[in-house]
Formats: sequence, C-alpha cells, structure tokens
Amino acid sequence: MINTSERQHPTTSPDTEPDAKDRSAMPEAVIKLEGLTKFYGKSRGVIDLDLEVMPGEVFGYLGPNGSGKTTTIRMLLGLIKPTDGAATVMGIPLATDSVQIRRKIGYIPGDPVLYGNLTGAEYLEYTANLRGGVDWRYVTKLTERLECDLSRRIDTLSKGNRQKIAVIHGLMHKPELLILDEPTSGLDPLMQETFEEIIREIKDEGRTVFLSSHILSEVEALCDRVGVIREGKLIAVEDVATFKSTQVRTLQIDFGGPIKSEDFSNIEGIRNLVVLERSLRCDIIGSLDALFKKAAQHEILNVTTDEPTLEEVFLAFYNDGGETDDAA
Repeated sequence: MINTSERQHPTTSPDTEPDAKDRSAMPEAVIKLEGLTKFYGKSRGVIDLDLEVMPGEVFGYLGPNGSGKTTTIRMLLGLIKPTDGAATVMGIPLATDSVQIRRKIGYIPGDPVLYGNLTGAEYLEYTANLRGGVDWRYVTKLTERLECDLSRRIDTLSKGNRQKIAVIHGLMHKPELLILDEPTSGLDPLMQETFEEIIREIKDEGRTVFLSSHILSEVEALCDRVGVIREGKLIAVEDVATFKSTQVRTLQIDFGGPIKSEDFSNIEGIRNLVVLERSLRCDIIGSLDALFKKAAQHEILNVTTDEPTLEEVFLAFYNDGGETDDAA
C-alpha cells in the first residue's frame, strides 16, 4: 500500500557496470526503506527513514514510546500509507502485492487482539485455514515448548497465556520475515528464554527478524544490529558490539606498588580519573590500548571493567532530556 516513486540511479558504462553474475551474488535486502515519512495531519510519525535489513539478520529497533517504532511497523504491514518515500519487503514494493508479502510475514504484537469466544486451538485452526494450512507438527512443538493450554477460551486466559497464542500464531507458518513488536510482553522469564531460543533457531535457518522491544537485554542477546529512532528520525544504526564499544566503560586497575596520577592524566578517552596510592579508577571511551600501555609500566595485580549494558547505551542517546511526541 506504499506509493513508490521513481528514483534516479547513477549512469554506469559497460566497463564499470557489474555483470549479471556479480549482481545475482549480492544479497537483496529483506526490508528496504527509502526516505520513508509519515505524518498524521501536522503530527510527526516518522521522517525520512533510510534502512536496509539483510537476509538472516535479527535487527533490533529501539526507541521510547512515541518515537515512531509502531508507525514504521504499521507501514511495513501495509496497514497505513506513508506520506512520502518508498519501502520494499523481500524485493516487492508494498504497493504492488501486499497480499503476497503478508503470506511470507509473521507478526507478533505486544498487545494482540484475538477472538475471545474461541479456544486457543480453534483460533489457530481458523487462522491456519485462512492461510491454506500449516504444519501442525510444528504447531504442536511450539505449543509444548511454550507450555500453552489451547483447550481454554481465549477470554478466560491471562495476558501471558494470550501472548503465547499470539507467538504461536505468528510463527506457525514458518514466515520468511518475522516482525515483532514487544513480542514477550506478559511472558514470564522462563518463557522469555524459550522465546529467545526459538528466535535463534529461526536465525540459524536463514530467516529474518525485525524486533522492536523495550526489553533491551532481549535485544542485546538476539540482535546482530540495532537502530535507534528518536522523535521519528533514525539517529544510529550499528552492530551491537560496535554500538556498545562507543560507550563509556568504567575500569579499575589495582597495582602492586604506588602510582602517580600524572602518569595517566593525559590519555585520550579518559574521564573521571581517580588515583589512590595503589589503584586507578576511571571512565573510558574507545580503545583501552593507550591506558594499558601506561599501566604495563607498573606491576598490575588486577583489572576489572564494567561493560555497559545495551540499556545504558540506549539511554545515552536520550541523556539531554529531549521531549518526544505522542505519535506511535
């Protein structure tokens, strides 16, 4: 349902244009956003998003309420139209064949709307028939792993048990692309671990996952790359390791003899340096090489470091107290 626009491509000569074999070897992005923009009247949804999610990747999409995460997902699902820009899913512009795309997508929302008058089994059977059938052996395995009781009416279930049914529904047709919007909302910690195991198996099979989550430990454990969206704009896209490495770490070094603060005061990236008689504590950004070379001139007894969690990294993008809109 997205209106794509013509985009200019650079002119290449026969000498510089890659041959067909080279082009076919290049993986095509599963999700590709180009200048994707959405306004609700005068209210901001998302602005000029450019993003590619590659096959077999688990991509984390981070941002607080109102940053634009849900708006992005609704456009990917074809539920709302953009104001401007273009998007393709599995190489197909959403405007041309959204039905074919939906056959290949699994969607797990954090607050699912299910048919409360049906049992879990009836609901899954009904939706499976709409898809033309599923592998019921796989559904049974998912049900057992998630310890889900499908015999009860959905409107009698707790939020966590309703969420289990939503997870099974989103996974049961083995989608090529899985779009997750707070998928473990309501699940207990053990079921969250089981869910993470399932997502790792999906990745191992070469399928792709787009994960929007507030549970940053979940993102940290599962994702290859993360994107941070703030006030409708994508402000960072990094692999998880690089993303964390750019942030402040706290380091303490204990020495076998006395040290002097001036030996460590002019090292790039060092902040909040505290030197006692035989120990050093500081915050450091980036490489530890220069610090360790200085420290190696003394007898080192112990080194401890506090690696930042992804939550600390994420909050660093919001530490200026900026306000966000109410748009989803």
